[in-house]
Amino acid sequence: MEQPKNNLKIIAEKKGARILLPNAITLIGVCLGLTSIKFAIDGKFAIAIIAILFAGLMDALDGRIARLIKGTSKMGKELDSLGDVISFGVAPALIMYFWNLQYLEKLGWFVCLTYVVCVALRLARFNINSEEEPSWKDNFFEGMPSPAGGIIVLMPLVLSFSELGELFFKINYELLVPITFVVVSILLISTIPTYSFKKIVIPRAMTKFLLFGLVLFFGALLVYTFKILFISSFVYLSLIPISYFHYKKIKKEKNI
Repeated sequence: MEQPKNNLKIIAEKKGARILLPNAITLIGVCLGLTSIKFAIDGKFAIAIIAILFAGLMDALDGRIARLIKGTSKMGKELDSLGDVISFGVAPALIMYFWNLQYLEKLGWFVCLTYVVCVALRLARFNINSEEEPSWKDNFFEGMPSPAGGIIVLMPLVLSFSELGELFFKINYELLVPITFVVVSILLISTIPTYSFKKIVIPRAMTKFLLFGLVLFFGALLVYTFKILFISSFVYLSLIPISYFHYKKIKKEKNI
């Protein structure tokens, strides 16, 4: 009777070790999100943006690593959502508030509150929908995902650092920032399908080209950080209508 108990203990210990790594990565992302707020308070907005980017990287890694090493858990799921509220809800809202929205006084704070609430609602809906059976719909998110929203809402600030906007005309950031917040908030709680990029199958012949493209992209991101970040975000926004019509096409085919 003692041997089965020892076996169960060993399994539990291995399971605990597998859960620890992805949860630690999630907490690192939370720390990066909180640290970005500190940078914003100190007026170091460029570093605050970079901290949010690294928080996004941690968010992309934790779930994939958890599935890879079979370390998924209910605690990890809830922790990930709470971390996303901080890193992609509270942190971007406060960064933009300290940079621009504070000058709009009560309206600026109201816009921040609305955005954070929409992030929380979007994550609550995601947790409910993720309990459904796997299907072709897993290739799409319902609405804009919170990490993407947290980066897109920073685009006016990124644009100011990239100096791309000043090449064509003078930008009124006091108008652009609230509009960006409203649009992103609507996209977060909307039912518009957006690509999830979770189940992309890359042909073996294309692997080397993909690796070269990734190296090229991250190299350019290191050298022209804010320019590449703004262009990438613009491309992502351009994909939203494409993902919508793609979703409708697949849904029509499945119904047939």
